[in-house]
Amino acid sequence: MTDGQLVREVLSGRVGSYDPLVRRWAARVLAVCHARVGRGDIAEDLAQETLLRGLRALPTLNNAERFGPWLCGIAVRACLDWLKAAARTEVTMSALPASRSAELAPGKADAAAESERRDEIRQLMAEVERLPLPHRQVLMQFYYDDCTYKQIAGQLGVSAATVNLRLTQARQMLRRRLTAGKGSLVNRE
Repeated sequence: MTDGQLVREVLSGRVGSYDPLVRRWAARVLAVCHARVGRGDIAEDLAQETLLRGLRALPTLNNAERFGPWLCGIAVRACLDWLKAAARTEVTMSALPASRSAELAPGKADAAAESERRDEIRQLMAEVERLPLPHRQVLMQFYYDDCTYKQIAGQLGVSAATVNLRLTQARQMLRRRLTAGKGSLVNRE
């Protein structure tokens, strides 16, 4: 079923038809939120808020076939609302690093390797979150949501060549920032 068909079903009273829309768009909404706010823990909350706002505002959608871009617009507004709020300075427990003692628990032969892998991932994500917004957006949508250049271009209102340029620049920035022995960015093309 197309997005438009599912939207029309939801509007006719079959609210369960919103589930396939959520499954179809949740990863992209999460990528948009993470790119905007730069924090994974907050992005998850904002993605949930976006999906709820989308369901509530569905009657205002003018073109049912444009549900995805419309929902991503709601995600951007939810992120902007969060960025303006004073509550954004709060740090949740899930954002705090795991305890060192838990990572190095006795009886786990590969605990040190796992700890090192987690450190590399944390370092990589910290550097991704420091990227300028246009670069972070394309990187998150490309890797988080497996979007094509064309899909990203359509969503951001730029050309596929611009997406390619931003993605290349983002990778270069990350390579320069990461030390030789620390995390690496996997190239997909």
